[in-house]
Amino acid sequence: MQTQSIEWRVWRQFVAVADCLHFGRAAEQLHMTQPPLTQAIAGLERTLGVRLFDRTKRRVQLTAAGAGLLPAVREVLTRAAGLPALAQAAASGELGRLRLAFVSTVGFDLLPQWVRVFREQWPQVALELIEATGDVQMQLLAEDQIDAGFILHAPGFAPPGLSHWVISSEPMMVALPEAHPLAQFQSLRVRDVLDEPLVMFPRRILPSVYDAVFGLYHLGGRSPLVAQEAIQMQTIVNLVSAGLGLAWVPHSVRQFQRPGVVYRPLDVSRGLPVPSCETSLVWREGGEVPTLSRLIEFARAQ
Repeated sequence: MQTQSIEWRVWRQFVAVADCLHFGRAAEQLHMTQPPLTQAIAGLERTLGVRLFDRTKRRVQLTAAGAGLLPAVREVLTRAAGLPALAQAAASGELGRLRLAFVSTVGFDLLPQWVRVFREQWPQVALELIEATGDVQMQLLAEDQIDAGFILHAPGFAPPGLSHWVISSEPMMVALPEAHPLAQFQSLRVRDVLDEPLVMFPRRILPSVYDAVFGLYHLGGRSPLVAQEAIQMQTIVNLVSAGLGLAWVPHSVRQFQRPGVVYRPLDVSRGLPVPSCETSLVWREGGEVPTLSRLIEFARAQ
């Protein structure tokens, strides 16, 4: 049975006859003569191997097979009629898939609200979220496994060779054990923390932010004492709670409330400058997919 050769036109003719239960009226509705319509339905029945209509000189009736087939044919024709609109929606980025990576810091504050609002505005875009550090995102972008990513970097140090849009800028602050003597103060001087052991992310994860923190210590005449390295900010804060040291974290990480840990800002008016960091949306130049255009448009409107 070669049903793949049946044209949409023949299915529409079947529905017209089923609605009218009269070949003459159905032919008028279809703006054709009756003989070609009769031949088309007969050909459809031969192809399917079943009778769709019982015909007499006085009436036309659907068979059980025809009545059972009719709802499915109506549904298929309705969906087919909507295909041009779906194609236009896909071309304009209102429909499709968007693979978006993000660093963990975005998940504390910005990402949940953005995802909710973006999905409200573009409900037909399937948003695939992938948590990944900045170095992993660069590899995923190069391999075309993601369309865009939210990354963290020092001001002015967005990855070269990529298009980017700065989403937010925030100062860094210190996470320290609640029992630490410095925890009694509501803000700290940079010089207060230079001799404290650190829980730090590896340089490959956030090279520009890593260099900014280390540069601060060098300005203060110190070499950072890294007691422990960890990749995720949540892990870093958890290790701070264990008393392994204090940690430099973006201001947004304060949303992660871990028992035994407090966050303290640095007094920018006293002594050494406080590092800051930016979050950017990045994507490959010339690699825009239509759904990414919607995200870029959305980001610039926030």
